[in-house]
Amino acid sequence: MARHDDNVVWHDHPVTRTAREQQHGHQGVVLWFTGLSGSGKSTVAGALEQALHRIGVSTYLLDGDNVRHGLCRDLGFSDDDRKENIRRVGEVAKLMVDAGLVVLTAFISPHRAERQMVRDLLEPGQFIEVFVDTPLAVCEARDPKGLYRKARAGELRNFTGIDSVYEAPESPEIQLDGEQLVTKLAAQLLDLLRDRDIIRS
Repeated sequence: MARHDDNVVWHDHPVTRTAREQQHGHQGVVLWFTGLSGSGKSTVAGALEQALHRIGVSTYLLDGDNVRHGLCRDLGFSDDDRKENIRRVGEVAKLMVDAGLVVLTAFISPHRAERQMVRDLLEPGQFIEVFVDTPLAVCEARDPKGLYRKARAGELRNFTGIDSVYEAPESPEIQLDGEQLVTKLAAQLLDLLRDRDIIRS
């Protein structure tokens, strides 16, 4: 674990998060989508981002596969590497919130402790846990990447939901029925953001 050097000092800058939020016209926040592979996390997050973009909200979507092409390309899928993957994404999301963006993240993030680690990086109210609750049988039937088939055949080890545990959120800010229409789920999330006065459109 890397340690902070005493010579590394945090610098506050004249343009603050509040100023950036005022410029954007909305608050910065992280919507952390969690659920099994095939639950619909990325699909719902993408639909929500499109809806937000249409009403002028500044967003960024961090996707589990995409970050492994660059930011986390050096990491594998051991427990330690998965934890580091989530830590890095959490730190990036924190910077984006400071930039005043609505950040959407789509990661299985199977362990409660790791999701809590990201929540703890942020100020109260800046982390919204979105549990896309889809039964394993439905996720396996969808199997968009063929990963369940490989896991069942023994070609893919430590696959979440098959031979690796998924710890469902105990008290997420919102729990979505992953078998519902994506448009309905995106609308529920828009309502949540408006109810919390994060967006006003």
